Parts: sequence; C-alpha cells; structure tokens
Amino acid sequence: MSEAMPAPAETSAAVLAAAGFPKMPARALMALVVSEEGWLTAAQLGEVLGASPAAVSGAVRYLQTVGFVHRVSQPGSRRDRYALPDNAWYVASLRQNPVYERLADLADATAAALPEDSGARARVNEMASFYRFLMSRLPELLDEWEQARVEA
Repeated sequence: MSEAMPAPAETSAAVLAAAGFPKMPARALMALVVSEEGWLTAAQLGEVLGASPAAVSGAVRYLQTVGFVHRVSQPGSRRDRYALPDNAWYVASLRQNPVYERLADLADATAAALPEDSGARARVNEMASFYRFLMSRLPELLDEWEQARVEA
C-alpha cells in the first residue's frame, strides 16, 4: 500500500482527534481500517501517513495500549505488522469500562468535598450516576452489538 489514505478516512481521523483521540494514533487507526488486509508494517504506515518512524512507533504503541491494534510477527522476516483485532471496537470498548468506574469513584470523592446542598455537588453526583449507569449497561449493549454482528 503506497498511496495516501482516502480523504474520508483522513476526515474520520480528524473527527476522532477533535473528540480527544490523539491525532497520529487516529490517523494510524484509520490507515489500518482502510488497508486491504487490515494490517500494515511500520514502514507501510509511515509511507501511508507521511510520518517518521518515531511518530509511527508512538502511534502504534498508543493503539496497542487501548486495544485497537496488536503486533504480529511475520514468519521469515524481522519486520512486525500491526493488525486490527477481529472485534476492534468491541475489545476497545470493553477495555474502557474500568475508566468509567474510576471516573464515578472520583466524582464521588469530589462530591464529598463540596457543600452538601450545593448545585455543584448535585452536578457531580449526577456525573457519578451517569458513569455507573454506563458501567451497568455496557455489557448488555456489547452483547447486543455482538449479536447484531453475527446476524449481519
């Protein structure tokens, strides 16, 4: 793959970045998504993205950490390839669940430090409730998604 990413993929990466996803990992993710095989080597990613080896290394390290990418050895080669798991979105969503619990716990701690009858405390308590709601519903939602994938 030696051509640049399609413009809509670059736009998707920009939307991810605007939503808080780091820019280079977003671009690397979209390059992998639109690649024919669902995997690229670091050199191929660098070529597609017009990025340095250091930028590619940082991007794939981030993507590995959040569960969107895994490294696969290539038999007979010293080069690894970076591949999307079969259920990349599902896996990454499951990995984010502990974040919601941590945010809910931090919101509880923040609320405890605020005056009891304050509007601020009520808003922070609602934040904690929202994250706990997400935690309770996420497993069911992911099960529904898995079923929809099987039926599609």
